[in-house]
Amino acid sequence: MSAPTTRVIAVEEHAWTPELRSALIDSGDDDTVTWFSNSGMISHRLLDVDEERVARMDAAGVDLQVLSITTPGTQSLPSALAVPLARDANDFLFDAVQRRPDRFAAFATLPTPDPDAAAVELRRCIHELSFVGAMLFPRTGPNLLDHNRFRPIFEAAAELGAPLYLHPGIPPAAVREACYDGFDFATSLMLSTGGWGWHAEAGLAALRLILAGTFDRHPDLQLILGHWGEMLVSFADRADALSGTSTHLDRHVLEYITSNVYATAGGILSHRMLRQALDVLGADRLMFALDDPYNGGSLDARGFINSAPMSLEDRQKFAHLNAERLLLG
Repeated sequence: MSAPTTRVIAVEEHAWTPELRSALIDSGDDDTVTWFSNSGMISHRLLDVDEERVARMDAAGVDLQVLSITTPGTQSLPSALAVPLARDANDFLFDAVQRRPDRFAAFATLPTPDPDAAAVELRRCIHELSFVGAMLFPRTGPNLLDHNRFRPIFEAAAELGAPLYLHPGIPPAAVREACYDGFDFATSLMLSTGGWGWHAEAGLAALRLILAGTFDRHPDLQLILGHWGEMLVSFADRADALSGTSTHLDRHVLEYITSNVYATAGGILSHRMLRQALDVLGADRLMFALDDPYNGGSLDARGFINSAPMSLEDRQKFAHLNAERLLLG
């Protein structure tokens, strides 16, 4: 093994607030919320942005976390609830960063049920709170993010130069029933979320943003996908077949993937998946993420990076340099 990396930044690290947790439970729209809430330890860790979290970071070898509100953010709530709860959640993250700027940065959570308010909140988070971007989830109600009503959010992000992290969300009930049900509750839920459905949703949402011309309107806008590219990166060559029919686009689909998309580990510490993402995107577009607190302090971030099949220069990019350039520069 060559010299170890000097710093590790993890960019998909989650939290929530008591008020948002209660509102999501009351809405009953996302079974993952109930699942997290019923796990007292997970809920406790999501609420904690202090010393227990820092201790997990130290155990895993993570120097800095980019905090974000966990799925589904405020996107499944009515506008009247989503707008104030998003603002309060962002203030919660800001307070955590202010207390420990050496250990934390933050992505904004946005009240997409009111796209104009979401754009205003993004501007506040970037200008006033010094956040490093925003985290979005694939759907608001039945609509994926390429719907025209969400354009104000992408216009604001492009204007601000704010990267957008597209995190998975649970598929709609009809999709779950058609594609993922038929097993015991835990298996069906996992199949529709972390076992497959989450990632199919996120990859589809990203691909539709490309096909909708989002990156023609905003060619410098950068999208971050977790879990080694949410299936889109691993299927990039096949997705490029859409270039033959999508003649309204300025570029080939593969070109958007390789110039407007970053991928993170998303807590999947797999060198095999790293190699594939590296082959598609190159070392300048990979970042590390541990998915705390779902993986807690049980994973060795620094050990995974230091043993990765990459040059020392590329490991440094993956571990911290790319995140510093894109998010913290």
